[in-house]
Amino acid sequence: MSVHADPAAPAGSRGIDQILAEARARLTRLDATEAAAAQRDGALLVDIRPAAQRAAHGGIPGALIVERNVLEWRFDPRSDARLPQAGRYDLPVVVFCQEGYTSSLAAAALQDLGLHRATDLTGGFAAWQAAGLPVTA
Repeated sequence: MSVHADPAAPAGSRGIDQILAEARARLTRLDATEAAAAQRDGALLVDIRPAAQRAAHGGIPGALIVERNVLEWRFDPRSDARLPQAGRYDLPVVVFCQEGYTSSLAAAALQDLGLHRATDLTGGFAAWQAAGLPVTA
């Protein structure tokens, strides 16, 4: 009988559960109703899902689509590749993904850039849809 032993984690490494918990500890996460209110008050809702997920599940009207792989470049006020809306550090940004995991990491990355008002949508697009809020096909 063969026993498979997992190698010891390298010193200083952190598992994804720890990384996610640390990211979320820095955020004031919004539920779907709060995110909708934030959008009405001028916050940017940012959909970081891949095109296939958007096609399969729909979207949020008025949300800005910025896929995860270019998010930091599009929102860093110092970046030549930034979006026109992303020229200030106090920009209220609510990031969402499908279920609210990747968006927490993405919002923390935006905070690392200095966008101190960045946060995410708890439960992601699925929670928005479950709350009966408007969606696009």
